[in-house]
Amino acid sequence: MTSPVLVDIPFDKRHMCWFCDEPCNAELSYWRMAHTPHPSLSVPACNECLSLAKKQLLTSIWECREAVKDGLMQRYSKDLAIGINWTEQELQESEFECKIFGGFKKSAWMMYQIAQQRINAPGWVLSIDGVQFDEDPLFAGNNTLGFEFDGLQFNNLTQGIKHYSKVLALDEAFLQQLVTLLGKDQFGHAIKLARLNIGITKSMQQKILNELIEDLDVK
Repeated sequence: MTSPVLVDIPFDKRHMCWFCDEPCNAELSYWRMAHTPHPSLSVPACNECLSLAKKQLLTSIWECREAVKDGLMQRYSKDLAIGINWTEQELQESEFECKIFGGFKKSAWMMYQIAQQRINAPGWVLSIDGVQFDEDPLFAGNNTLGFEFDGLQFNNLTQGIKHYSKVLALDEAFLQQLVTLLGKDQFGHAIKLARLNIGITKSMQQKILNELIEDLDVK
């Protein structure tokens, strides 16, 4: 299967990851589902963001990006904590002089800045052959990535999936795959399927997903 068409890349973003602005040489292929609000596409991605994105495609490339950002925040929480616990001046004036802490003193602020810049990277407005997609919901003045379910408000699908996986003891990866296939509007149905199949093997999960894909293809 050939990859979807690569999005237009601004001149100053050549060889840069759409998710985090780090140099990259890979691409994420995002195939459209019936509920996806944009066509199938490919975006440049570094290997780390590519790995995170493949695990959490969700129902749009923008929701996928939010999941990648969440993953980066968890992975680099210690680096980000440097900016909470220290200022650059405090680090420079600290008395860390031994071999171990001296190295921390020299590199800590740089590690914090790199992690911060990656997570804050806005990407660029997506288009193919000059035709721009609808504006990214995060910057459209109405964050349509958020949703409400069962009386609870969530900023994005990732939050909802994590919450219900925890409180209902569901397999988070399985629920995420169900939501990716069914879409945000059928979040309740995805939870129902996950609850009906608690404790099943990975092979049985895949069988259910395959059957669901076939059913959706028929429709």
